[in-house]
Amino acid sequence: MMEGKRISGRYRIIKLIGGGGMANVYLAHDVILDREVAIKMLRIDFANEEEFIKRFQREAQSATSLAHPNIVSIYDVGEEDDLYYIVMEYVHGMTLKQYIQQHSPVRVDKAIDIMKQLTIAMSHAHQNHIVHRDIKPHNILLDEEGNVKITDFGIAMALSATSITQTNSVLGSVHYLSPEQARGGMATKKSDIYSLGIVMFELLTGRLPFSGESAVSIALKHLQSETPSLKRWNPDIPQSVENIVLKATAKDPFRRYDSLEEMDEDLSTALDPDRMNEPKFAVPLDDEATKAIPVITDQKAYSNLDDTIVHHQTNAHDVETKPTPPVKEGKKGKKKDKSNPPKKKSKKKWPILIIGLFFLLILLGVAAVTMVPDLLGPKEIEVPEVSEMDQTEAISAIISAGFVVGETKEIADETIREGYVIKTKPKAGRMANEGSEVDIYVSTGKEKVEVGDYVSKDFEEVSAELEAKGFTVEKDEEFNEDEAQGTILDQDPSPGEEVVAEETTITFNVSKGRESFDLDSLVGFDQTALDKYEASKGLNIIVQSEEFSSEVEDGRVISHKPNPGTPISKGETVYVVMSKGKEPPKEEEPPKEVPTEEFTFKVTVPYTKGDGTPQPIEIWIDDKDSSYEDPDPAEVDGITQEKEYTITLTLEEGTQGKYKILRDGKVYEEKIVENPKEE
Repeated sequence: MMEGKRISGRYRIIKLIGGGGMANVYLAHDVILDREVAIKMLRIDFANEEEFIKRFQREAQSATSLAHPNIVSIYDVGEEDDLYYIVMEYVHGMTLKQYIQQHSPVRVDKAIDIMKQLTIAMSHAHQNHIVHRDIKPHNILLDEEGNVKITDFGIAMALSATSITQTNSVLGSVHYLSPEQARGGMATKKSDIYSLGIVMFELLTGRLPFSGESAVSIALKHLQSETPSLKRWNPDIPQSVENIVLKATAKDPFRRYDSLEEMDEDLSTALDPDRMNEPKFAVPLDDEATKAIPVITDQKAYSNLDDTIVHHQTNAHDVETKPTPPVKEGKKGKKKDKSNPPKKKSKKKWPILIIGLFFLLILLGVAAVTMVPDLLGPKEIEVPEVSEMDQTEAISAIISAGFVVGETKEIADETIREGYVIKTKPKAGRMANEGSEVDIYVSTGKEKVEVGDYVSKDFEEVSAELEAKGFTVEKDEEFNEDEAQGTILDQDPSPGEEVVAEETTITFNVSKGRESFDLDSLVGFDQTALDKYEASKGLNIIVQSEEFSSEVEDGRVISHKPNPGTPISKGETVYVVMSKGKEPPKEEEPPKEVPTEEFTFKVTVPYTKGDGTPQPIEIWIDDKDSSYEDPDPAEVDGITQEKEYTITLTLEEGTQGKYKILRDGKVYEEKIVENPKEE
């Protein structure tokens, strides 16, 4: 384990924070300057590989020759006990790859800001005759203030270096590789421009333009396929912005930007209104219909296609060639004459041939015993047991046993702690060829899940969901003027953090809604008192009506809604009824005179008895002054002979009346009279 160790007595290793194909990166503390630094350390299994040591030293030389705020600063370079290291600036933040994964697609203005920082930084490198050759989001850091810093100049080379191109060699990360690098050609400034174009594509779409099952298939797409339109995945991208990507990633380097300064100028004006709908960038048709693509011989399916690929090839000047001997001809170059048959060999040569053949068989037998086993293959040795070892210790054990460390794969494991080896492939105890690769599987700890963004969601629903996944949920409540009760205001851990569910407590700040209080009685308050209460409690008091009151004096509250004692919150409305004082006495109005009219009728009632005894007569009147409901009729009489009666009805305008005459208790005559209202 490297944790806790001191390098050169000055740098105390704190923890492993990253790693790649040839080096691991540790967070360390500089005890002399009391600051955090990052230390990049060549992996132990490459400590004796001259090519990797040179590459590691070349990175230090390339980076130390550059001084720019957007390039990671190099503080120190050294070697101790076969450990080669580079001490560099520690950037608090994340890689651009992580930023893209969390925010893709990145806003256009933000993407342009990032790209401008990258073009300025790489322009500085180009001015110092340094080509990066491995630009990718993994090698770009973004600090907490949004500043970009380029790192990992591991395969960067000075433009004057002749060893930059090797026969059939490809350098760089295949997803971001320029076509000229893919075909094994020399990397130039324009190769970096191509890689930056791919990075910009990924920023704006959240994906890569070319994908495939192997490094070869992806490299071929860089050679043969045009960059797809960004609008396919992000239709809102202005044409002027897409044109920058298309021009930077043109297959022909001569069609790309001449320099990063030119690309930076294009970025600066990309969002100008007059450029938003400019014509789409298109490469003119080439007369050369078919171009030969150099052979890419490595068919290996890389486990991580984002890793930097370095093919180990022999330089052209290292290959030793021998002249081919001339073909021997007959004497004086003439062919043998078929007409002259060969002379018969003497029989005396046969014993010599038999003896020679005997000795040859003996030599072959000895060779079969001593040499053939080695020719048939290397000896087999046992794969060591390295499970539950620290990754660094496991690598040392595998190398010491006579193997080469192959791929390092990270997987979650419920029992093996993070950074320790779970198993190997081939398994421990198996026999394998000496010098063959052994892959190691390193634990990332228990399986982690990404914390979602739960702000503005309902606490009860979120709590049930998270508890079902194994999280512990806690709640802190607070009053909030804007969010309804039960709404999540904030959370810890933050969205996007990767955690182990069973080991994590998520704490939510939850709204209790607006703070409430019991409404005081406002009865008897005058307008001034109401205004003060309204301001102090944050209420909205409205006079709903005014009424007379014999108990509450003029200008004071009689009653209000809600009633006193009702819970109420800031911003709510209270309706009050104000007093107008005592009601003044009402003046009696003289009765309204309604026009009346009298209706007179003469009615003759015959006598019907023949014996001379009186017949009883009753006259009932229903008008303004009398009613059928009266206890007594208007007139009572008894007749012994025919008699005429005069009946008078007094009716108000617009009313009706009636009369009836009863003889012997039976209705003799009844009549209804109308007094219509005059218009």
